[in-house]
Amino acid sequence: MRNRPIPGSSGLVRAMTLLGDPVLHAPCAPVTDFGPELARLVEDMFATMYAANGVGLAANQVGVGLRVFVYDCPDDEETRHLGHVVNPRLVAADGDVVRGPEGCLSLPGLEAPTPRYDRAVVEGVRLDGTPVRVEGTGFFARCLQHETDHLEGGVYADHVTGWRRSRLLRAIRKEPWGTSAGVLDTP
Repeated sequence: MRNRPIPGSSGLVRAMTLLGDPVLHAPCAPVTDFGPELARLVEDMFATMYAANGVGLAANQVGVGLRVFVYDCPDDEETRHLGHVVNPRLVAADGDVVRGPEGCLSLPGLEAPTPRYDRAVVEGVRLDGTPVRVEGTGFFARCLQHETDHLEGGVYADHVTGWRRSRLLRAIRKEPWGTSAGVLDTP
């Protein structure tokens, strides 16, 4: 059996888009070209995610407004989930709602308790267009919901409410990149 290359090992680390960048706040377009450019994007996304010590990354976080995300994320039992989804749809999010710490590579250095369902199912396709269904629980369910939110133009901060939201907004404004993140100025 031939060893597969590690995802991202031949990829280039791309610049991360930060909160306030228009591409991060607009719904992404479906992928229609399944050629080498898509494969390069996915490889670069893995390299970028690993360089930033993330567990998931959506294409618009590297400035590309396409419906693609990658992940290398454990669940609550420490089972590793590794892969990518093209044109993902969140088809189920259910179970208990758990408020847990959530951060984002596009809001570097910050996190806030964010409510998410404890189970999520995403359907889409792989790089070659074959169907894929990814089901996650616990922390991995949080990751799946987080990445599909990005592709709809959302960020985790959109789910934070009350005094937690006020605290997060203050923290954003204190960050060097926070002055351009005016999209969250209203409570």
